[in-house]
Amino acid sequence: MNKLERFFCYCSGASLTLLNRCPSEKSKYVGMGATVFFTGLLAAISSAYAMYFVFDQIVWPIVFGLVWGLMIFNLDRFIVLSMRKSHESKEYIQAIPRMILAILIALVISKPLELKVFEKEIATELGLIKQELLASNEKAIESRYSAKTDSLKSEREMLNGAIEKKEIIRNELLDIARQEADGTGGSGKVNPGPIYQIKKRNADQAQAELDELIAKNESVEQQIDAELKQLDLSMKNDLNQIEVNNINGISFQLTALNRLGGKYDTIYYANVFIILLFIMLEIAPIMAKLISPRGPYDDLLEVHEKHFESYRKEKVYKSDKRVEEYIMTQVN
Repeated sequence: MNKLERFFCYCSGASLTLLNRCPSEKSKYVGMGATVFFTGLLAAISSAYAMYFVFDQIVWPIVFGLVWGLMIFNLDRFIVLSMRKSHESKEYIQAIPRMILAILIALVISKPLELKVFEKEIATELGLIKQELLASNEKAIESRYSAKTDSLKSEREMLNGAIEKKEIIRNELLDIARQEADGTGGSGKVNPGPIYQIKKRNADQAQAELDELIAKNESVEQQIDAELKQLDLSMKNDLNQIEVNNINGISFQLTALNRLGGKYDTIYYANVFIILLFIMLEIAPIMAKLISPRGPYDDLLEVHEKHFESYRKEKVYKSDKRVEEYIMTQVN
């Protein structure tokens, strides 16, 4: 075998010594090893692209991508080499947890590619998310100032209400005094008399109280207007300082992708097909192992393992025998 074939056979977990004794099996394990290798390579590229969002530079994403790719490669290689072709169907039962693990890995490594495929659509959706965040922040700031603003406006309305009540009382007393003077009310005499003077003094007293209340409330209203103006300036300043940074992070991109899937069926189904593609790629080494027929290599491997197992049992038996003889010797 050339170096590339030997490398792919290594990726499949096959023993080169046993494989050289059955050349007809070489192509099967070369193909299986290539599947394992390219699955790990795809995982490395996908994870490096994902980490690029985190570090926003090249070196660390490449390092992390290599580590992640080697881990996936080693895991897939272990899964493939640990599965044994037997005459029974138990290998399919043994493959179930490995399939579940492969599916979970596929779900993880497929996300970066999904983000790249829908990059333009995600950028548009991120703009909408940014606007929503800005609106939410503006609403929060306005809500924070509205309580104090409403309290001051309510206080000013109470002051105006007190003045209006005083004006109503003043106007009523003036009408009573006027009716007394022209004879349309009260005693019914046209000429102003003592009763008119009493009613006129009551109206004048109400006017004086109104003037005093207006003068007293004027300074309070000026203070309220100043506070309202200051609150309005502070709120506008806070609104102008609103910023939404780091909107292009991977978490926001995943959120945008999820929202796009909910809005548009085409994106949703395309997303599903990409996930299924990665699942098929990830389980490909396991499926290749399962669907491949039992061959000479599997027979040689079984003989080799049984020979080793027999040798191990023999060693254990001899060791137990020596211990038994030693105990008998000590007893005698």
